[in-house]
Amino acid sequence: MNRRVLVVALHDIVMAAASFMLALGLRYWLADIPWSPAESWEGMLVFTAVAAVVFRYAGLYRGIWHFASLRDMLAILRGTILSLLIFLPLLFFVTRLESYPRSALVLQFFILVALLAGPRLMYRAWKEGGLVRALKRGDDNRVPVLLLGSGQAADAFIREMERRDAVYRIVGIVDDSERRHGRDLRGVRVLGSLADLPAIVRQLREADRPRRVIVTDDRFSGRAMRDLVEAAAQLAITVARLPRLTEFRKEGDGRQDVQPIAVEDLLGRPQRVLDRAAVTRLIAGRRVLITGAGGTIGSELVRQVAAIGPALIVLFEQSEHALYQIDIELAEHAPSVPRVAHLGDVRNAEAVDLAFAQYHPDIVLHAAAYKHVPLVEANVGEGVLTNAIGTQIVANACHRHHVAVMVMISTDKAVNPTNVMGATKRVAEMVCQSLDLERPTGGNAGTQFVTVRFGNVLGSSGSVVPLFQRQLGNGGPLTVTHPDVTRFFMTTREAVELILQAAAMPREALHAEGKIFVLDMGEPVRIQDLARQMIRLAGKRPDTDIKIAFTGLRPGEKLYEEVLHQDESLVKTPEEGVLLASPRVIDRADLEQMLARLSAAAASRDNAAILALLKSLVPEFHHAPEGQDKAAPVAAG
Repeated sequence: MNRRVLVVALHDIVMAAASFMLALGLRYWLADIPWSPAESWEGMLVFTAVAAVVFRYAGLYRGIWHFASLRDMLAILRGTILSLLIFLPLLFFVTRLESYPRSALVLQFFILVALLAGPRLMYRAWKEGGLVRALKRGDDNRVPVLLLGSGQAADAFIREMERRDAVYRIVGIVDDSERRHGRDLRGVRVLGSLADLPAIVRQLREADRPRRVIVTDDRFSGRAMRDLVEAAAQLAITVARLPRLTEFRKEGDGRQDVQPIAVEDLLGRPQRVLDRAAVTRLIAGRRVLITGAGGTIGSELVRQVAAIGPALIVLFEQSEHALYQIDIELAEHAPSVPRVAHLGDVRNAEAVDLAFAQYHPDIVLHAAAYKHVPLVEANVGEGVLTNAIGTQIVANACHRHHVAVMVMISTDKAVNPTNVMGATKRVAEMVCQSLDLERPTGGNAGTQFVTVRFGNVLGSSGSVVPLFQRQLGNGGPLTVTHPDVTRFFMTTREAVELILQAAAMPREALHAEGKIFVLDMGEPVRIQDLARQMIRLAGKRPDTDIKIAFTGLRPGEKLYEEVLHQDESLVKTPEEGVLLASPRVIDRADLEQMLARLSAAAASRDNAAILALLKSLVPEFHHAPEGQDKAAPVAAG
């Protein structure tokens, strides 16, 4: 018996003894008959002993006071009635019922119920600010499930499942808190910890064998979630979760819909505490131009910026289809936000300049880029013109048109690049660094150039997740370049939140001129492990139902990515998840001269000259040798 159960047991035993004396005292007081508690101590001891045994078997000690409910009240009534029924004949044998008026039995029933139930209900009222109603039991033909977690979300879900039309029947709870093992939450027993899951499933009778584990604790994710999915797969049980608080539906009947486990849950990214006030001050009431507005990062920037209330959003995008999609989405979800859908290419300096002159943006979020490594390897000139020269064109336009802030989205592939895409993004970083260093210090003069570097985002058009999902739909195999290849991942939403957070920081206080913000990517994920987890989430068995094929690294790819060069120092910022790096810089005049030569080489598609110039600009660029063409698309990130 753990300490909390012992405290509950002592409380109930003391209340039993007190109820005996209070009932007798009240009865004699009502009859105006003198009475001393010393006359009834034998009866008190007998009743207390009986109650201690009966309460244990009635289940009074197992309930969690925080979630006291009708089930606990029924257990109290059952324990009280049984105790009195057993006590009366025992007291007859001990004292022949001398000095015990029969009417005291009725008084003691009500007193004991009040003494047992009152503290439980008051404790819950104190914890939650009110009492909860009890719902009816569900039908036995519902799907049997185990809950993971015994907190407030589990309590709410159990109440929801007590409805007549509920889908699930909860057969037990799994919780790693040992002090709750063996106790009940609304009549549902906490059976053990996650490590005990196989034993728990074996011990349940066949009718109660769970077909699903539902995660109720939204803090449970990452490695623990991956371990749960693997353990459940071995037991032929699926895994689902309740919506997080931020995902509950705002309209409808308020029910909690069970959701499948998503790849984001396996990633286990922590929830960040963001300075939303600073981001609001940056965006609200200002004119924002977003390049690459139809891409994965660009479209999420559009969504989050629109939610803040800008004066105008300019959707600058060279793909007609992508621009149409994000424009329609914004029209449906944020119709009150002024917007302009502008077809344009960042490689066209005249078109960019005209757009800036027309819309007068205060903030520019530059997300336009070619990011797919093999495609840029096969189209070197296009990659240079978009990623490097396009950034230069946008940055110079910001400088000429007195834009307050330009944010350039970079990538971890810019660190020690082995491919053209990474090298061109490093050049783009250098462009913004050089312009930022020329900005006058103090006041609001000149454009602030903010560069934000991070790794892969889940679900982007070129990432492994859509590829794996498509391959799963086709029955496999899932193609991975190398058994040990790893990548950094974060969700698109988190990446954009941190991008805006970095842009809103007081850069002069941080001495951030010419430096690069680096997002904390956490631990790298092995792509092979991600593939296996996605197979399990689909209800299949890796290597048996769905194969994994290793195809070899593609041109320009590395086994692992880095977010920091070995010569770059890294310091923390006041905002969690955002770090500050100090890469080497190059004189702007020298950079402009090199970029002019690079632009000419890219325009003539002189790949040899392009690679030589990139090597001069980025000495750490070590271009990987060409690989063989692959017949199937493969995943490396």
